[in-house]
Amino acid sequence: MTRKIETLIIGGGCIGTCSAYFLAKKGKHVTLVEQGRIGEGCSYGNAGVIALHHIIPLAAPGVMMQGLKWMSNPESPFYIKPRFDLKLFGWLWKFALACREAPTHKAMPVMRSLTQASMDLYDELAANDGAAFHFKHKGSIMLFKNPAKYQSACEEFRHVKQYGVESKPLDLAGVRELEPNAGPRIAGGIYFPQDGHLNPSEFVKQLAQRAEQQGATISTSTEVLGFETRDGRISNVQTTRGDFEPEQVVLAAGSWSVGLASQLQLDLPIQPAKGYSITMKTADRDNAMPLLLSESKVIVTPMGGILRFAGTLELAGMDFSITQRRVRAVQRAVGEYLTGMDKFELQEIWRGLRPASADGLPIISRSQRWTNLVIATGHGMQGIALGPLTGKLVAQLICGETPSVDMAALNASRFN
Repeated sequence: MTRKIETLIIGGGCIGTCSAYFLAKKGKHVTLVEQGRIGEGCSYGNAGVIALHHIIPLAAPGVMMQGLKWMSNPESPFYIKPRFDLKLFGWLWKFALACREAPTHKAMPVMRSLTQASMDLYDELAANDGAAFHFKHKGSIMLFKNPAKYQSACEEFRHVKQYGVESKPLDLAGVRELEPNAGPRIAGGIYFPQDGHLNPSEFVKQLAQRAEQQGATISTSTEVLGFETRDGRISNVQTTRGDFEPEQVVLAAGSWSVGLASQLQLDLPIQPAKGYSITMKTADRDNAMPLLLSESKVIVTPMGGILRFAGTLELAGMDFSITQRRVRAVQRAVGEYLTGMDKFELQEIWRGLRPASADGLPIISRSQRWTNLVIATGHGMQGIALGPLTGKLVAQLICGETPSVDMAALNASRFN
């Protein structure tokens, strides 16, 4: 059976669900298909931090060389698994080009405007029932063990103040006023009052319910098998639960977007970046702020009854295996910065594949090849932070409205 529909969204993570919500809110008839369950892919176990201070993209000066140095250490924060992969080589080349001063400085104001606009939407969404997904807008603290790196970071954030990023340097006493569990090795910290955090899985599920209340149809356990095209448009989408004839298609399938796009003769420079998290049961951290453990690139986030340690970036392809050494590296890092974290009960070890674009910016645009296709992927570690804004921009593109932010830097054609 073939169903004619108005808008088909492929992907039920944060990006797809936000797109469904904002489209349904505009009165569009939306059908979302997800190969698994809503919010249980990359959106499930991540750090859940909305970091307004995080305006420097993954592709930044020095990152490429540091990544190459870390290749020999499988426990490093940024690890590239050695393998012969032409797609990876192409991505690394584009990544290296983006790791220069000029592209980085061009991307910083873009990231700032995107994260601020998304935070504004989070505040609006949480005004209805933010407690349902444990949303809090109270800031975060970046901790440092190395005095030189602490001083360097303080100087860096003095420079990015021009973009509206608020920060406050803290000595050890100042850190302990906000985080009593800070360990004796802490050299200092930086407080970012504009940041927020939430439980990402609960947020995605909550927004999916709101989308359905607005009239959206959500079909889980529905895998896309292929496409038919005609006259520059996607005319048919085949799934494991029947075919669809959509007027508009939104590709928001995270790391799976690459394989689906290739069926449409589109080459998206995205690599699946595996991340890990360890979730602990706790009831005494609900009023704490997220902690960003600088040197180890680990984030500690309270989420209403649980505490999550999240970190690492591993380029290993579509590999879902859990490397215990990397899990232990995250646990060890937490113990180096904080005391008393070993008393909590383990709830879950998780890994997920974040879709990392070659320049660190998401891809949000209409396809130049297929006139009824909107691409929304490549958010890397910023999928939760940028989810609401991405959903709003997708809705504006589908409805033919002027986007609420400048999208020139997000167009898929920038990699051609």
